[in-house]
Amino acid sequence: MGAEGELLRDEPAAPVVTSSETAFEGAVWNVVRDTVNYNGSPMVREYVAHTGAVAVLAVDDQDRVLVIQQYRHPIRSRDWELPAGLLDAEGESKLDAAKRELMEEADLQATTWDELVSFHTSPGGNDEMVTVYRATGVSATEGAFDRSDEEADIVTRWVSLDEVVEGVLAGRLHNSILSIAALAAVAAR
Repeated sequence: MGAEGELLRDEPAAPVVTSSETAFEGAVWNVVRDTVNYNGSPMVREYVAHTGAVAVLAVDDQDRVLVIQQYRHPIRSRDWELPAGLLDAEGESKLDAAKRELMEEADLQATTWDELVSFHTSPGGNDEMVTVYRATGVSATEGAFDRSDEEADIVTRWVSLDEVVEGVLAGRLHNSILSIAALAAVAAR
């Protein structure tokens, strides 16, 4: 454990996993059931085994950020969020996945890419790590991507970063990736 005065940081831990099984195999994610020897006692935990994801905070020449609105079935809402997607292509880097997602969801490309923030979305229930990139030098791609399912009716909007932060703090915007990315971008100003 860190002593007072040390930088606050997450600390890796490696308790012995005595058994692990796939409790549920899904179309996108599986649920894993692990039995872990923790502090001398067996402990069973189930969690979503996640591929990881990337998101893009695209910033235009007027210092506005791109938000997209799409349907999210688990929350029965069309929430405002950042272009984002899974790390599910074999051998694809996180940065290449971010570039792909910006093209697929917003028909945009960018010349400059910087890693803004990374975080676990819900460490008590899944092992997902999201990496958010800030993209600048944004321009339209040559063609439009053919979208289906919940991506077919994506709405895009360019808004000020301050408007996003105000919406998060006022409780009008609830997407965790958008919230964390916007607050990190304000802190990085």
